[in-house]
Amino acid sequence: MLASSFGPNSIALTTAQLEFEAAVSQAVELLVFDGRATSIYVDEVLQSLRELGPYFVVAPGIAIAHARPSESVIEVGFSLLHLGSGVTSGSQNDPVHLLFAFCSPDADSHIELLGQFAESISTPGKIERLMNASAESVIRSLL
Repeated sequence: MLASSFGPNSIALTTAQLEFEAAVSQAVELLVFDGRATSIYVDEVLQSLRELGPYFVVAPGIAIAHARPSESVIEVGFSLLHLGSGVTSGSQNDPVHLLFAFCSPDADSHIELLGQFAESISTPGKIERLMNASAESVIRSLL
């Protein structure tokens, strides 16, 4: 499920200096652009961020932006905004360089997708290779 969750337009790289909320919005908008969620999902993720803080900054340099499964999700999806400059979220794991976003229409796929993602990125050296990648094609081959 994880490999097919990254659509053709789901990976972007930027060196722009962004605020954390703007970066989260861009990462989630990749899911909208790929037809995996509606624009309402962007609002849901940003609302979760405002209410709960940067809870989805899960490890040094890595965030997984998401909201609860909802009707604004069309199908399971994953995206990645690679932030060359990093962004500050207010988490002890700052700066964030890999800002993943995901969406799922139901709780079962939500949990399954997160489990597959955790397994995938736990491969030794994968995070470092992703952080050092400078092209979408390289990132896609690593995922």
